[in-house]
Amino acid sequence: MKKWDDQQALQIIRNSADSGQVLTHGIRQLVDCFGYVDEIAIDPLAKHFLRSKAEVYGVIQYYSDFRTCAPGRHVLRICQAESCQATGARKLTEYICDKTGITLGQTSKNQRLSLEPVYCLGLCANGPAAELDGQPMAGLNKTKINTLLDRLQS
Repeated sequence: MKKWDDQQALQIIRNSADSGQVLTHGIRQLVDCFGYVDEIAIDPLAKHFLRSKAEVYGVIQYYSDFRTCAPGRHVLRICQAESCQATGARKLTEYICDKTGITLGQTSKNQRLSLEPVYCLGLCANGPAAELDGQPMAGLNKTKINTLLDRLQS
């Protein structure tokens, strides 16, 4: 992902709005390019998509893939849905949070890792499941998590 660029972001917003796309499309384009929607883009999004700033914020907050802060270099999304809960996802999440020192929705101080909740990855028969940088992982346990976190630290 690229570093935020105000001019490029404005061009993405204009192109999306001018082509008749909906607000979520414009936001998706920004997230795909930069990894997040910078606060500075809220006003242009509202203006070009004929929405209030509150509506723009509402859309960003509603969808778990959208964020207003730059994510860490790696994003670990841990499934919190019922099937994964039944196979130990909550305890595994607590373990991951204890091990990394951050909670769901946070990014480490060194910007290396963001932890996020996700509510179903479609791996229900093989929980607990997670996704690292868009790659699904299933059948997770403490040993697999330790290996994963060690790999991310190197």
